[in-house]
Amino acid sequence: MTSDRMGLAEVLAAAENAAPVDSIDVVARNLRARFGARYVSFLFVDMVGDRLLRVNDTVGTSAVHRTERVPLAGSGIYDKVLRAQKPVREEVGGLGQRVLAPVTNRGDTIGVLELFLDMATESAMEQIEEAAHALAYIIVTDRRFTDLYHWGNRTTTVSLAAEVQRQLLPSAPSCEAAEFALAGALVPAADIAG
Repeated sequence: MTSDRMGLAEVLAAAENAAPVDSIDVVARNLRARFGARYVSFLFVDMVGDRLLRVNDTVGTSAVHRTERVPLAGSGIYDKVLRAQKPVREEVGGLGQRVLAPVTNRGDTIGVLELFLDMATESAMEQIEEAAHALAYIIVTDRRFTDLYHWGNRTTTVSLAAEVQRQLLPSAPSCEAAEFALAGALVPAADIAG
């Protein structure tokens, strides 16, 4: 377990030493090295909760294909991961396994971490879950320094009123702590005649 913790400490240190816009790639490189992942991507949940925006790691992916929009409603596996807040492992037709882990911070859903591995052991699943949690903290910290994370949240066009309201409200729509859990939703005042 000590080596597992070292892997997590290494990824946090590497992300801290990298430019904020490169943090996701740093985590992806670490996961590829630790687990032999063939492919790693992060999917942002957009501000409305309708879509995911895939941001691929740069290895083997052209700049044109680095991003992809994925509908969230009815997506099956992504929806399941976000609702259950637990990592999911599934076979990929003889090509190994796909692992998806929720990226959340205190109940605030940020996105999904997706990896393709030859084999995901229980130990690997636990470490991937920890890496996804660390990625949440990295994103929460680094979003102040780059627009990549804000851009990832804006796959849906919103009105000026909604954008102003979003900027005035706390950045996280939920908070989970030992004492309480609180969740809310953004509804622009203009939409509810307020």
